[in-house]
Amino acid sequence: MSQNVAIGEKIKALRTAQNLTLKQLSEMTNLSIGFLSQMERGLSSIAIDTLENVANVLGVSLGSFFEESAAAPDADPVIHSFSLPATPVSPQIIQSILSQDVTAFNFLPRIFTLLPFANADEENLEMYSHTGEEFIYILEGVVTLHLNASQYTLYPGDSIQIHSNETHNWMNQTNKTARLLTINVPNPFHHPEDGYIMP
Repeated sequence: MSQNVAIGEKIKALRTAQNLTLKQLSEMTNLSIGFLSQMERGLSSIAIDTLENVANVLGVSLGSFFEESAAAPDADPVIHSFSLPATPVSPQIIQSILSQDVTAFNFLPRIFTLLPFANADEENLEMYSHTGEEFIYILEGVVTLHLNASQYTLYPGDSIQIHSNETHNWMNQTNKTARLLTINVPNPFHHPEDGYIMP
């Protein structure tokens, strides 16, 4: 079963258990009925920020959608490059979470792969804003970062640290693949009771 299908099934089960219609959930999350319907059927990828919004409305933790992927205590803690997990965020953007136990740590490290012309429709670029901070480091290619009303071009080796409550998103306006490392704090999947809390 794909991750999108598993998440969709959990959302539908939680919604029906709370006697919510798609219309009611749509009004509570500000997401369209059509998008929610596709998401429940596993036909649409969902951004972490959007999934966190749905989780909050349904009264569950974001990590509960991914609990089956938590590592066993004796599992290899190393993420090997040859088995790097990849999850589509959209048809042109793929994310790889760089942790064997996504719920146990305070920060979330990920690599995003932006296929050529990912998010290149600047007029319809969706801007994100959420709590915390994030660090972005360009591994490969050229990334255009939109931050509030400004736009920055980042090349391999460039980095930026931002407050996540500033509206932001990135795009690949080139015909070559781009890859970036991101580190988010706080980790939206983290269960404080499961791991060390920084003082």
